[in-house]
Amino acid sequence: MSQGAPADGSRTAVPAAAKEQRVTKQRLAVSAVLDELTDFVSTQELHRILQDRGTSVSLATSYRILQSLADEGQVDVLRNADGEAVYRRCAVTGHHHHLLCRSCGKAVEVEAPAVEAWAARTATEHGFTAVEHTVEIFGLCPDCTARNTGR
Repeated sequence: MSQGAPADGSRTAVPAAAKEQRVTKQRLAVSAVLDELTDFVSTQELHRILQDRGTSVSLATSYRILQSLADEGQVDVLRNADGEAVYRRCAVTGHHHHLLCRSCGKAVEVEAPAVEAWAARTATEHGFTAVEHTVEIFGLCPDCTARNTGR
């Protein structure tokens, strides 16, 4: 997960203030769109979807809601190959990583115990504590690979 989960895979407690987020019709609309999507989406893409549906949510409000959902651990946020923040409600609730297709944006959630062990070992070797890490692997999914090779 790209929210900076600790190397041991545990999740930090959500501050009480974040849990008491006011539920607005805009927040519900953003959540509903995220529930329907299977791949990561940028704030601008999400805003366009909301506008296409006739839902009145400003781009600035969309940014704030997505950041709030990320802060609360309700969505994953990461940077795509272009460095743009993208968001998705993930099926896996614990610490995990993603394989991301550079062509179509398809995302696959993966657990990586070897990465967790490496991160913890590396931090310990260098005397670091309270370590967090993010790992995203970019490539071409099988469908895009087949399209690119003409198979």
